[in-house]
Amino acid sequence: MAELWWIYSKPVPADGRELWTLFLQCSCITVVIGGLFYNWMFASLEYSWHLSVAMAISFSLLLLLTLFLVHPARCVFSMIMPTLGTRQGRKLLFSTCIMIAVVNITPNIISNIKTILQVIKCICKNSSDSLLNSTALLETVSWEFGDAIQETVHSIYKPMNGHFRFSLLQNRSLIYQKMHLAGEKISREFLSVEVLVKDSVRVANRLAAGFSMLYLCFESTWYLKNYLTNLCFDNFYITKKLEHLAVDRGAAHLLVGSSTKLIRPRGLKLSWEEVVLCLVQAMVVTVALMLMLVVVAMDHFAFSMADTAVTKAAQFSAVPVTLNIKYKVEIGILPFLFKVFGRPSEELPLGDFNKTYHYYLVFSSASCRISPPTAPNPSVLLVVGLLFCILYSTVFLETYAHRLCREIAASFFPSCEEKRVLHLYSKLARRHRK
Repeated sequence: MAELWWIYSKPVPADGRELWTLFLQCSCITVVIGGLFYNWMFASLEYSWHLSVAMAISFSLLLLLTLFLVHPARCVFSMIMPTLGTRQGRKLLFSTCIMIAVVNITPNIISNIKTILQVIKCICKNSSDSLLNSTALLETVSWEFGDAIQETVHSIYKPMNGHFRFSLLQNRSLIYQKMHLAGEKISREFLSVEVLVKDSVRVANRLAAGFSMLYLCFESTWYLKNYLTNLCFDNFYITKKLEHLAVDRGAAHLLVGSSTKLIRPRGLKLSWEEVVLCLVQAMVVTVALMLMLVVVAMDHFAFSMADTAVTKAAQFSAVPVTLNIKYKVEIGILPFLFKVFGRPSEELPLGDFNKTYHYYLVFSSASCRISPPTAPNPSVLLVVGLLFCILYSTVFLETYAHRLCREIAASFFPSCEEKRVLHLYSKLARRHRK
């Protein structure tokens, strides 16, 4: 591995064997990165498969030529890998979490809301249908009541027509059509909102992902540029070269006295600034986690509401309606004449009418087309939880990722590393003399 890394980090291969070894290394790296790039574009960013394949092949060929021919590009590319463990890598993971939420959680929430609306639509349709059917009962009641009025004791007192006339709504298709149009309008609005949210988040996610990748390359290039041009940049590590230089010049005590300010690149010690930075980044990840938990909670709440609505709608019992009619009337015979002669009037009783009618208002029906509520996908929650575990781990590994970037740059440019070590030794010596 040490020999392969030495060949990979050399500016120019020494012979044909090293040349072919370098080409094979670059080819293997290109194949792996090309496959990951295709999967990222197709699965995460949701590009079409043919565009993803074309972009992956073009990117792989360009990456192969760049790595094989340009020595600083190999250094920048190698530093991009540990840079993924920094805040730029976390932005890509945040982008992945957002796409998972948009593609899997948001449609599930909207689907459960549609189920609730379907339950409401079913209840409205059945209740209105049942209410309209009750007019037929009123027509029957009125007709029977009219017949009872017609059945008098003396035919001379029989009314001309004892039936009530109800103007019944016979054309129910108009109500059903309006309800159907209202339901279709709500469905179209929900669908348009869902499509708008998906498209907006997809475009924003693609822009953020592209910007993050470009910024990864820029940050690695910026680090390499400062490493090569600024001897003080990121130069406070006790490396083996510094230890050997101090021992050769008999100044090993310089490293002991300055141990509180210098850090070993392969040690676990963190400076106070690094600890504060880790805590700040952990708070940012926690805020993002809270927002994601709110979305997940909304998904569970929508499913619970939809499941409860479907269950309760199926348990709705018919509401009994009782219509009781009591009718009793007596007709006085010539009451005015009997008053004139001071005699009590005689009354002619009519037949009594006392009848009870029963009807049931129905609010639900098995014929309603209600889609079952969709439960939250546990695999999505598992993936999101795993991604946030990685995010929290990158918070504390960011410092070591920066140290690894420095070691990569030192292995690619050993002559520059010697200058930096000599500069740090001179700085420590001057500080010790003062």
